[in-house]
Amino acid sequence: MNYFSFIFLFLILSQSACTKKTITFFGSYNKDKTKDGIYIYKLNRQSGKLSLISSAKNILNPSFLTVSEKGNFIFSCTESKTTNAGSVSSFKFDLKTKSIEYINSQKSGGENPVYLSLYKNEKWLINGNYTGGSISVYPIDSNGQILPIAQNLIFKDSSIHLKSQKSAHIHSVNFSPNYLQVFCPDLGADKIRIFSFDSNKIAPLSNERFAKTTKGSGPRHLTFHPNGKYIYCLEELSGTISGYIYQNGWMDSLFRIKNHSDDIIENFESSDIHISPDGKYLYAANRGIQNNIFIYKIEQNGYLTFIKNQASGGNHSRVFEMDASGRFLIATHTNSHNVVVFKRNRKSGLLKKVNHEIIIPNVSCVKMKDLK
Repeated sequence: MNYFSFIFLFLILSQSACTKKTITFFGSYNKDKTKDGIYIYKLNRQSGKLSLISSAKNILNPSFLTVSEKGNFIFSCTESKTTNAGSVSSFKFDLKTKSIEYINSQKSGGENPVYLSLYKNEKWLINGNYTGGSISVYPIDSNGQILPIAQNLIFKDSSIHLKSQKSAHIHSVNFSPNYLQVFCPDLGADKIRIFSFDSNKIAPLSNERFAKTTKGSGPRHLTFHPNGKYIYCLEELSGTISGYIYQNGWMDSLFRIKNHSDDIIENFESSDIHISPDGKYLYAANRGIQNNIFIYKIEQNGYLTFIKNQASGGNHSRVFEMDASGRFLIATHTNSHNVVVFKRNRKSGLLKKVNHEIIIPNVSCVKMKDLK
């Protein structure tokens, strides 16, 4: 390749990168469908400033969102502890016109839906119901419409924590990197339920197995390492992280470490966990009396080395997210209603709070997409 060809290619790639915008999607516990429940912001990729694009009503308590790869469809769950009141909904989003259009809803198949995952071809949506202790699977049509439940699995297990483990509580549903399995932490039963997934079947979840976690740990959210070799599960009730070797569709225990300060002896309320896009660092958040994010370096053998305990910048740090470049981390705080943006040092893994934050009432969730 000669010099001029190289320059031309560089300019084309640079122009393509510049045309993309980092769009940030937020849910909130609005408690009233006449009030905004979904908010969409643009993230300035230099300063970290968030600018409002649009917002949407006609959705109640959207506690968790997932977004299609092109950003044209938003899927949300309506969190409700009332029998038959929970639902999953879809919206159409147009970045050019800044419009959000409600498509439809379906019953969640259990009380208190809290997590959604979208299959890679975006023809299937899986929902986890916390209070209902169940998993629901829905077909999705090409227009983003959620079709009636294809499969609903209900669990009755329990464990030793008298307040939080009287029954099964599915807290997240996660596709494996190859999309052949679904991993479902069950906080109420101290299990990580594992299912085979067949996208060609009407009832695609089958062959349940489960990995037992420490009694009273309350597994909540998990994440796969980008190299596909490790799984890290955040345990809410014990304030711990368990690491596993992932191979042949199974998870073998590797280690278990605390994710809290030494002076915290109860009410850990661990909330969310993510790995940086380059696979070098892991971040795990706590709510309640801690409101912080623990930062770890991921070693070559999968073990974690603690780096720093970082204040999250608000009250009740429920969910956080990193952008695709790994340059920014955004933390949401339900009780203080604020969203905090951190610039992330990709070399050291450390976080630095940007001198800018926004207010979203009872903010519950954040998702980020780079869109054209």
